Amino acid sequence: MNTSIRSRALTGTALALAVSTVLTACGGEGSSSGTRAAGTASATPAAAVKDPLVATFDGGLYILDGESLKLTRTIELSGFNRVNPAGDKDHVVVSTDTGFRVLDATGQALTDIEYKGAKPGHVVRHAGKTVLFTDGTGAVNVLDPADLSGGKKPEGRTYTSAEAHHGVAIELANGELLSTLGTEERRTGALVLDEKNEEITRNEKCPGVHGEAAARNEAIAVGCEDGVLIYQDGKFTKVDAPDDYGRIGNQAGSDASPILLGDYKTDKEAELERPTRISLIDTEKKKLRLVDLGTSYSFRSLARGPEGEALVLGTDGAIHVIDQNSGEVERKIPAVGKWQEPLDWQQARPTLFVRDDTAYVSDPSGRALHAIDLETGKKITSVTLPQSTNELSGVVTGS
Repeated sequence: MNTSIRSRALTGTALALAVSTVLTACGGEGSSSGTRAAGTASATPAAAVKDPLVATFDGGLYILDGESLKLTRTIELSGFNRVNPAGDKDHVVVSTDTGFRVLDATGQALTDIEYKGAKPGHVVRHAGKTVLFTDGTGAVNVLDPADLSGGKKPEGRTYTSAEAHHGVAIELANGELLSTLGTEERRTGALVLDEKNEEITRNEKCPGVHGEAAARNEAIAVGCEDGVLIYQDGKFTKVDAPDDYGRIGNQAGSDASPILLGDYKTDKEAELERPTRISLIDTEKKKLRLVDLGTSYSFRSLARGPEGEALVLGTDGAIHVIDQNSGEVERKIPAVGKWQEPLDWQQARPTLFVRDDTAYVSDPSGRALHAIDLETGKKITSVTLPQSTNELSGVVTGS
């Protein structure tokens, strides 16, 4: 999210994860990737896998059993791929050069469902709908993930931004659509549309708008270079950062909490800032609190626990469990060894993905993937994979 080449961009229950995460988190403001093959696997039909996880590697996708972490399928797909939950128990959305492709992770095969367009960006799940934002065209596609099981491309709501930009959109329970405003050079805020795509309101006091998350009582926040912009009950409210440049670009929300978890950066000129502070945004009181973890983290480090607790995977190798109300770090759960965020956002780094009460953490340096019980802090199981992984996701239902 810090350079012009950067782009595209958890819940068996709605309480388990961010409504959109790190939904949606991404590493950059533009979009770029290598070329991709059509996506191949062996001709033998694969058996269904339970609660699958999907990890990307240089050249394809790994599908793993969510309980045993057994590698059940390898799908060849060249280039830099990104993965996000589609919003049902079977599918994952894969971002490719040609657009968003739908993977039947349970059935272990890419489907023919594709939303074509250059620079596929954020994938947001909320209120039973999944929204895709295509940066290269400004196109917004809203789908009901329940319709993916039919094997045909769902017919859903569409909207096209006034100008293409690295953006994000989310549909609310009442049918309103919040979508960002901007151009390829400058992003300024967000607008809200009614069910007929007629504008209701807008706010352009959110420079560098990026990312989104939803909190309890459907408070929707988008990040700014000087705080956050919250939309709730028909109106926008700006929550200013304590610094002139206080950028919040990645957020994680939970239906269990009115508090949002965000990152926090203050060096506008840095090639790569490695912050040690995170932000906690109270959407009820419209206040922002900063918490210093004493360790840095990356845009793939933020998640929420089943009770709304804030989770951050630090470069010290531990998952920091933060009380979202007090800001206190309650526990540190050992996960991987110490690491450093690479300069190139597309390079692999440990990644945190949470589903229900299990945290899945990748360790690219050791080609490993770990499942950790968030309640006990103990590793449930670990696996070593043929190649180092980059992104990590899986199937999740609800928002």
